[in-house]
Amino acid sequence: MLEDAKKRMAENVICNLKKRNMEGIYCRDKKEAVETVLSLIEPGASIGWGGSASVRELGILAELEKSGHEMRDYPMKDKETMGNPSYLGSCSADCFLMGTNAITVKGELVNIDGAGNRVACLIHGPRQVIIVVGMNKIVRSIEDGIDRIQTQACPIIADATGRKTPCGVKGVCMDCQSPDCMCCSIVVTRRSRYDGRIKVVIVGENLGY
Repeated sequence: MLEDAKKRMAENVICNLKKRNMEGIYCRDKKEAVETVLSLIEPGASIGWGGSASVRELGILAELEKSGHEMRDYPMKDKETMGNPSYLGSCSADCFLMGTNAITVKGELVNIDGAGNRVACLIHGPRQVIIVVGMNKIVRSIEDGIDRIQTQACPIIADATGRKTPCGVKGVCMDCQSPDCMCCSIVVTRRSRYDGRIKVVIVGENLGY
């Protein structure tokens, strides 16, 4: 019954994604999600990715490298300067692989970013964007999505990366203007302009923060 409930929830989101010119696909587990993502990527395509914990948890990066894809990473150290070649390579990749911080039942993607590279590639650049999202990221509204990110995800990420933000030090978002602030850009993707560009793989498990 739990699996049926997850599938029904995902199907509702997928229906609403379609109205927004985005394709949704439901996968029961991580194994099925890996197979699905691999099937969506053209042979030989270059792959950029946004450092997503959800993508890491799938274990798909090694599979893509094994399949001969050129992986265009954007290391944390390169984010200190604008116009870095590793970023320019990532945003010009054939496919961009990422997670989303939250997705509403209406099919809206909610993301908060510090350097902005991830949301920039989502908005424009790569011909194809594949988003992997766990059931724990589905929320009722955009406001719920932002709240979820700032109260649940940001404190964990700040702690893990050593950022001296209020959420990292005290575990509470204080709408900071810290140099380490992760909430520089709050982006809601309510529709895709380009047919077939954004594909959202919803996994029937919890993934990421």
